[in-house]
Order: sequence, then C-alpha cells, then structure tokens
Amino acid sequence: MKSFTEYLWFNTPTRRGLVNITEEIGAVVGKSGVREGLCLVSAMHITSAIWVNDEEPGLKEDVMEWLEKLAPVADYRHHRTGEDNGDAHLKRTVMHHQTILPITKGALDLGPWEQVFYAEFDGKRKKRVIIKILGE
Repeated sequence: MKSFTEYLWFNTPTRRGLVNITEEIGAVVGKSGVREGLCLVSAMHITSAIWVNDEEPGLKEDVMEWLEKLAPVADYRHHRTGEDNGDAHLKRTVMHHQTILPITKGALDLGPWEQVFYAEFDGKRKKRVIIKILGE
C-alpha cells in the first residue's frame, strides 16, 4: 500500500467563493503513482469546505445564495470571541469539510459532470487543503 500527501494553498481575493480544484487534484493523483485507491481531499480550516458538484455558474450562484439563507451574516454568539465569521462556520458545517474520491487506473474516477471545489466562506487570508492518497 502506498500513501502520498500534498497540500494546495489558497488566498482568495474575496471573502466567499468557489474554486474548481479538480485538475490540481488529478495532477496530484498522477504524481502519486497510485493506480487503484482512494483520494481524501480535506479543507484544513474551519471556515472552508470541499464540495463535489457540477461546474455550472447558475448552480454555483444558487448554492451560495442558499447557504446565505441558511446561515446569513448576522450577530452570532461566536462573535463574542472578537471574530465576525459565525456565518462562515455554519456554512462550512452544511457543506462539510472533506470528501473521498475513487482512483481507478491511475486517475480520478468521477461521474460525468462531477467536479471538486474548494468552498471559501471567510477568505482573504492564506488557507490550505490536504490531499491524501492511499492505494496501490
């Protein structure tokens, strides 16, 4: 069994956004040499997430609007700590922080429309994603 780890770093120019990282993950899978296995992709910050869905602008706008309705910018108890990102923590909870992707024949084995996104809810600072690959 092989294991391989690499990190992606982000510093988004806006507080919220979605970054398609499918190609970067695919390149890491290729570099790993794993032909059959699993690829864990995990956002390493409590105000960001990993999301697998379609690369379609309307859907991306819809999901960000939906998240804003679920967790609007408001005065959360979390803000008593001096932070102002309570909504970002809640949005991350809904989206989830990681996903596991299959590797088949040395490549990501995604559905026909599936893409992988880094979802940022409290950006404008340096953050990272871990890619952990296990297999043979």
